[in-house]
Amino acid sequence: MKRYILLNPGPVNVSTRVRDSLLRGDLCHREQEFSDLMADIRAKLLKVFDIEKDYTAVLISGSGTAALEMGVSSCISDKGRMLVIENGVYGERISKIADVYNIPKQAIHYQWGEYSKLEDVESALKEHADIEVVAMVHHETTTGLLNPIQQVGELANRYGKKFLVDCISSQAGETIDFEKMHIDYSIGTANKCIQGFPGVAFVLARKTEMERIRDFPQRSLYFHMAGHFTAQEKGDTLFTPAIQSHYALDEALDELLEETVTGRIARYSKASKFLREGFTKLGLNFLIPPEQHSNTLTALKLPNGITYPWLHDRLKEKEFVIYAGQGAFNQSIFRIANMGEITMEEYQSLLTALEEIVNGS
Repeated sequence: MKRYILLNPGPVNVSTRVRDSLLRGDLCHREQEFSDLMADIRAKLLKVFDIEKDYTAVLISGSGTAALEMGVSSCISDKGRMLVIENGVYGERISKIADVYNIPKQAIHYQWGEYSKLEDVESALKEHADIEVVAMVHHETTTGLLNPIQQVGELANRYGKKFLVDCISSQAGETIDFEKMHIDYSIGTANKCIQGFPGVAFVLARKTEMERIRDFPQRSLYFHMAGHFTAQEKGDTLFTPAIQSHYALDEALDELLEETVTGRIARYSKASKFLREGFTKLGLNFLIPPEQHSNTLTALKLPNGITYPWLHDRLKEKEFVIYAGQGAFNQSIFRIANMGEITMEEYQSLLTALEEIVNGS
């Protein structure tokens, strides 16, 4: 079977070991074996990020957005307001979820790729005393921007607010210190930097938060986090889970425990540095300043005379899959992620292919 190198920000290339885990066999989710598997995954998520003492994990079958919707819709009381910081598609997605559930919100909106300003956050916190939760994206893959969650978390903590962070594209790919960053809810997924398959996502939440939200209004049947937590604590599940994706997540977490989060971040950092040096030599221009780049994705301006569909198709012929820009950037940029099980030799082959295509166009 042809191997495509996935340079999109998830789903990612996985190891043979993770892929083979899908063949563990059929299983009913009401059996003890699945209860044990779920308990193992929840424990490994806490262990791998070294947060076993104060946090718990709540699983949900679905994409990262499923976990985000579960977190956003469940973390706030019927009297609270949510402060949302938007500077890309995914910050705006948090606002859309709040709107769907009629959660009062105050949004601080920036242009895509624009760095959020702490003075704006503090001003909103002072102006709106009913803000209960501050929410933002860590790695905004719209542009590859890494947002300053530690500084925002410190502000949220200083004003006595809860802090929800979309870490879907950063969990295991960026350094995250839950305590220093004052994170109350971290949203994650299996199929990005953890290097599993799509189908399972999760919220890592403070144990004290699960007690706080227990009696909040149930805004959703499927995405009710307190309900999922209560069931999972008993070894049960509310609905039919994506069992084979759980197998893969379990195996991917074993791999991550062996490599360590620090080791994976270092591997991704080496890859992004190598690629960005190569992009610069090819004369490609970055969308955002290098100091704002994440560890795992680079947004590049399309060279003059080259369209994204043309570039995508030429690279796919060489077995590389790149990613389009979104919204207003759809016609002007392309994105290359360096998540997943990809070798340095494959990254070198990508740069060689890019050089041939760009210089030969």
